[in-house]
Amino acid sequence: MTEIKMVRARRVRALADHRLEIVFDDDTLGVIDLSEFTTLGPMTEPLKDPAFFARVFVEMGVPTWPNGCDIDPINAHRLMREAGTLRPASEAA
Repeated sequence: MTEIKMVRARRVRALADHRLEIVFDDDTLGVIDLSEFTTLGPMTEPLKDPAFFARVFVEMGVPTWPNGCDIDPINAHRLMREAGTLRPASEAA
């Protein structure tokens, strides 16, 4: 059985090509590619616009956009961990 780590986003920063850099409350940091996420339907459609995508913010530990669209920080953390792309936040440039 896979362990589910309960984490929340502490900070988020939009990067080029529909990627997000997320700092989690367990002091890890990773980058996730959301380019496919922007094609899932009407709620994610506005995220195709880089200016709108860049308006991401953290609300109650969740990366969120002004239209109410959000991503699950637990799943994002898991995907980054499985891909081996999480690193200590202290290593951020």
